[in-house]
Amino acid sequence: MENFYSVNGIEICAETYGDPADPALLLIHGATASMLWWDSRLCTELAARGRFVIRYDQRDTGRSTSFPVGEPGYAMSTLAADAVGLLDALGIERADVVAQSMSGGIALILGVDYAPRVASLTFVSASTGDEGLPPPSITYADAPDLGDPVAVEEYVVRSIEAEAAGHFDEAAARDLVRRDMARARNYEASLTNHFAMTFDGPRNGGFGDLTMPVLVMHGDADPLLPLPHGEAVRDAVPGARLVVLEGMGHGLSAPYWKTFVDEVAS
Repeated sequence: MENFYSVNGIEICAETYGDPADPALLLIHGATASMLWWDSRLCTELAARGRFVIRYDQRDTGRSTSFPVGEPGYAMSTLAADAVGLLDALGIERADVVAQSMSGGIALILGVDYAPRVASLTFVSASTGDEGLPPPSITYADAPDLGDPVAVEEYVVRSIEAEAAGHFDEAAARDLVRRDMARARNYEASLTNHFAMTFDGPRNGGFGDLTMPVLVMHGDADPLLPLPHGEAVRDAVPGARLVVLEGMGHGLSAPYWKTFVDEVAS
């Protein structure tokens, strides 16, 4: 069941799976993505492996608080503070954190600035953002008229396809996008505001200052952040371990769920 929590002066919508007495696992998806992008079946599988799973809508996604289009007025560090505030609201002192894509930056801030709250970090399809890493090879369709829901749906579905590197289920993707659009407070803000926020980092430190166990999972067919981006995260974190998912694109597609669950819930 979805519930609303008062966090940092806004509303955050979250859903939990499993026994609250089990170790907490906080799932943070990437730019524009609501909690729905962590498939409920995947969450159920993680819970069955003894994890108390939390998925949530970051601000400007899903049913959480939305801000004016193009004027979010917050920073990546704000999103990290939201994650900590959600743990507070749930009465959770410490959690394993899994972050996808852009939210690797949120995980970095959590691991450096809020280290006592983080048991471990898993970076999925993420990057250090260092200069010299290979650029995307992906080609997206032209941006749609955001006032045309049919065009918006088609654009997001085709974007999922472009990132999938062949592991694409059209029916599942379209169903996800339709559900996401239907429950969003403002889907135009969802598609816009994470790219318009301030991209800051930890107050003091970086990847080399992470002291908790760190796992990096990255597809070797990722067209948005090619594999050297994941290798850079591994190399930047002392003791980090990299799991390369053969044939996987940017998204954590269903054929890779078993490996993901085995690694994260081990």
